[in-house]
Amino acid sequence: MAFGVIIIGDEILSGRRTDKHLPKVIQLLTERGLALGWAEYIGDDPERITTTLRRSFASGDIVFSTGGIGATPDDHTRQCAAAALGVPLELHAEAARLIQERISDMHADASGAPPDLDSPENRHRLNMGTFPRGASIIPNGYNKIPGFSVGDHHFVPGFPVMAWPMIEWVLDTKYAHLHHAMPHAEKSLLVFELPESTLTPLMEKIEHDFPGVRVFSLPSVGDAERGGIYARRHIDLGVKGEPEAVAAAFVKLRAGVHLLGGDIVELDAAQAKPRG
Repeated sequence: MAFGVIIIGDEILSGRRTDKHLPKVIQLLTERGLALGWAEYIGDDPERITTTLRRSFASGDIVFSTGGIGATPDDHTRQCAAAALGVPLELHAEAARLIQERISDMHADASGAPPDLDSPENRHRLNMGTFPRGASIIPNGYNKIPGFSVGDHHFVPGFPVMAWPMIEWVLDTKYAHLHHAMPHAEKSLLVFELPESTLTPLMEKIEHDFPGVRVFSLPSVGDAERGGIYARRHIDLGVKGEPEAVAAAFVKLRAGVHLLGGDIVELDAAQAKPRG
């Protein structure tokens, strides 16, 4: 079971808005000893959203979906989730109550008189509480209008101020048993004066000799903005996985780079800064 995120909205793909969800989801997971397995961006295309959700529902993964759960013509996520599952949309009783409560709050702030909950405008707002049959709600502390969960799929608004606390609530309410359940470590070093092609056999041997350890290699032509040693052409080379295995694998990795003649600067994995 992996964690995934689906970020929906034409405005992201067109560049009208810059996505902030992906780095935040990674942060929220990392803080809980979890990791993101995959991410997808999709525009407001009902057929593509439905196809993507049908595939992700079948995966068994834990998935967060942001955007498209409002009640305007470009919001399709609720309908697509129902289509992907082959179930109808239904007005969720608790969602309806919360939406009407929000309407009353807004009306009281404006005029002080009770609202007409049966007006066409207010009845249309109830569409935000129509979810696939069997869904449960995700509380929204910002404006009370909830998101929804179906199994291990969790649908939240596109607005970060609402979405991020809702994602945190899901992680802490539904998946607290997974927090820090898998011990994880990561160790890396910067390698200078060696190409990736020279390092590849060493990387393959490390993964062969230490099952469950993954080797990563991030080449850089040099980062003048970051400066210092990072301004030189280098490779960020490291291992990640179970702590004890990582420690042993890193010793072999470092020794192997030395034998190949590489110039090394070891990193503090927690801060990605040179030691010393």
